[in-house]
Amino acid sequence: QVQVAESGGGLVEAGGSLTLSCAASGHIIGLTDMGWRWYRQAPGKQREMVAEISAGGHTNFSDSVKGRFSISKDEAKNTAHLLMNRLQPEDSAVYICVVHYLFFAEDVGDLRPSARWGQGTQVTVSP
Repeated sequence: QVQVAESGGGLVEAGGSLTLSCAASGHIIGLTDMGWRWYRQAPGKQREMVAEISAGGHTNFSDSVKGRFSISKDEAKNTAHLLMNRLQPEDSAVYICVVHYLFFAEDVGDLRPSARWGQGTQVTVSP
């Protein structure tokens, strides 16, 4: 079983910065093509994909955070980081990390995709 844990959330003033981290642990040996994706969920709003980084290092951002957020990964540590700059109150939400990967399914003798979600970490931006 793969576990995903986020950290780094907290309270910050508008204009400030925060770095969120996402760590994958557990049965990760043998997993391939590990990609990372950050979502956020604010009360009364739809879940929004904020940023992602593929196994090959390609990144993608929502228009709402483009130019302010960046994403990176450390494959040796099985972690990813979301650097959030120039935060605004509308960025307040629970930020959730998802790890996508391929695993070898012995029953079919082939690689299969899977994903694991973290519990989320709260980010609150005060005016």
